[in-house]
Amino acid sequence: MADDSIQRIDSLIGPLRVEPGREIVLARDFDPAYRADFLRRFPMLEPSPLERIESLEQLRVLWHGERIAVHVSAETTPYGRRRDASVDEALGDDVPLIATGSPYAVTPGRVLKDDGTPYRVFTPFSRAWKGHGWREPAEKPKGVSWIDGLEDDGLPSSWADRGAAGEKAALKRWRAFLDDGLATYDDDRDRPDLDRTSRMSVALKYGEIHPRTLLAEVAAHEDSATKGAERFIAEICWREFYADVLWHEPKALWCDLRKDLASLSYDDPDPDTFDAWKEGRTGFPFVDAGMRQLREEGWMHNRVRMVTASFLTKDLHVWWPHGARHFLDLLIDGDMASNNHGWQWVAGTGTDAAPYFRVFNPVTQGLKFDPDGDYVRRWIPELRHLDGKAAHEPWKHDGGYDHGYPRPIVDHGEARAEALARYEQARA
Repeated sequence: MADDSIQRIDSLIGPLRVEPGREIVLARDFDPAYRADFLRRFPMLEPSPLERIESLEQLRVLWHGERIAVHVSAETTPYGRRRDASVDEALGDDVPLIATGSPYAVTPGRVLKDDGTPYRVFTPFSRAWKGHGWREPAEKPKGVSWIDGLEDDGLPSSWADRGAAGEKAALKRWRAFLDDGLATYDDDRDRPDLDRTSRMSVALKYGEIHPRTLLAEVAAHEDSATKGAERFIAEICWREFYADVLWHEPKALWCDLRKDLASLSYDDPDPDTFDAWKEGRTGFPFVDAGMRQLREEGWMHNRVRMVTASFLTKDLHVWWPHGARHFLDLLIDGDMASNNHGWQWVAGTGTDAAPYFRVFNPVTQGLKFDPDGDYVRRWIPELRHLDGKAAHEPWKHDGGYDHGYPRPIVDHGEARAEALARYEQARA
C-alpha cells in the first residue's frame, strides 16, 4: 500500500449500534445526500465487534492480501476499554489495533496533581486543565480512499426523514451560537424557557464535532474575553473533568465515589411515585416539564436535569443509579461519565467538597429560571390556562387544577428535612 494512501473501512469491528431509546441519534437531520454518503462509509452492523473479526478475511481479499491495521479512536469508558482490549487480543499479533486521540481536548488521565494523584474537585482540576493546554484541531487528512461494497444491515426505518446530522450540521449550529449566544451565555445558560444553549452535547457525544474545535473557535472569536466565553469553556471543562474522574475511578460509574457516605440510607423505588417522576406527574411543574421534555425530545436543559435529579434523590430518597439509568435510556446525548457523575454531584455522593446539604427546591428553581412560566406551559398543557409565574404554583390559584394536573406527591419541606437527617446520620 502506498505511504500516501490510507484505506479505511469504518465500523467494521466497531459498529454503530442502535440502542434503545436512541433511534433519533444521527438521523435527526439526515439530508438525502448525507444519508447516502453515511451508509457508504459507515456500514450499519448489528453484531458485536468480536463477532465481526471474521470479516478481516474479507478485508484481506479486498486489499489483495496486503498487510492491514485497524485504527480506532481511543476509548476512555470502562466498557470501551474492555471491548478494545478484547478486540486487540482477538486480532492477534498479525493485525495491530492502533488507538489514536480521544473525544476530549485533553485525554483523561493526563491532568494530575503535583504528587501524581488525580483531582477529585472541579475547581483545582479546571486550573490544571487550562494550564496543561491542548493541541489545535487536526487538519483534514488528504489522500484518504474508501472501500465500497461491504454489506450492512441498513438504517432502521424509524430513522427516515429525521433531518441534518454530521459535522457540517454541527458546525452550522455551533457557529450560529458562537455569533448569537456566546457573549450572553453566562446570563442565559440557566434559562430553559430560552433556547440559548449551544446544544453541542449531542454532536460531542457522537463525534460530529471535537471539543478542540469548539475551544479554538471560541479563542478566535471577538467575544472570547466575555464572561459568556469563560463560562462556556468551564462547561467543556466539566465534561473533561467527569471523564477524568471515570478514567481513574471506573468502579464509580455505578457506585458512590464518596466512601464516607456509604451508609447513607435510601428507599426502594415505589412503583407509583417512581413512575410519576418518570412520566412528569409529580405535581411540581418545573420537575414535570423537564421529565416530559425528556420523554418527548430525548433531551433536557441542564438546569432542569439537576432539579429533576434532586427531586428523585432528595424528595423521593431513591438512590441515584435508578435515575441515571432512566436518563441514559432516553437521552440522545447520554454520556456515561457526565450523566452518572452529574447525578452523584446532585446526590451529594460524588465530586465536590461538601454538597450533601444541597437540596434543590423545585418551586423556587422554577420561579427563578422560568420566571414567566413559558417553559412549564410549553410542556404541561394542563397548566396553560395559568398566566405568568402562576403556572409554577397551581395550588395558589382558583381553578389551578381544573384541567387535570396532579397535586404534589410529597411535601417538599418534609422531604428536605428527611434527606438532611439521613445525610447527617451517615456522616456521624
